[in-house]
Amino acid sequence: MTAGAILLAGGVSTRFESDKRFSRLRNGRKLLDTSIENILKSGLPLLVCLRDTDSELEATLTSRGISCLRCPDSKLGIGHTLASGIYSVRESWHAVLIALADMPLIQPRSFCSVRDAIEPGKIVVSSYKGRRGHPVGFDRSYFRELMMLSGDQGARNIISTNSGSIVSIKVDDPGIIVDVDCKADLATINT
Repeated sequence: MTAGAILLAGGVSTRFESDKRFSRLRNGRKLLDTSIENILKSGLPLLVCLRDTDSELEATLTSRGISCLRCPDSKLGIGHTLASGIYSVRESWHAVLIALADMPLIQPRSFCSVRDAIEPGKIVVSSYKGRRGHPVGFDRSYFRELMMLSGDQGARNIISTNSGSIVSIKVDDPGIIVDVDCKADLATINT
């Protein structure tokens, strides 16, 4: 059994007004590629959860050896996408780190720190200067709850209803709290 990362990349980028996954950061690299590469550098197994219509993107990523899952209900929200991803890894992973495709600055060491802190029955939340961020780690005891998610609700409610099981770790990585919601955010990201 192993711990791996699920990268949620099935959103519709409503606030961004175009598909932000292919937007270029200041260093010229694509947002999604940068998020993927940072996870791969951590050494964690990776599953990228895509939109159901992402057959071309899936082919591109799988040709690079990256595991993908096209989520049939991704258009219904992040909860559906996450539930599909968990269902896909439920038999082979003992823990999962949840990462968001629009957070390209998370350093590989942050993924490793969260992975290393996962214990049975615990949820690991990373923080930077008192602010919680991603990735968030879940032991397999939470897989059933995660597979029941739907709509545009992520795992926030699971975290809040299990506050006594949270392990909070501090990381020296501002990337865990930096996401790209709109085009203006691209200009403020240093890569």
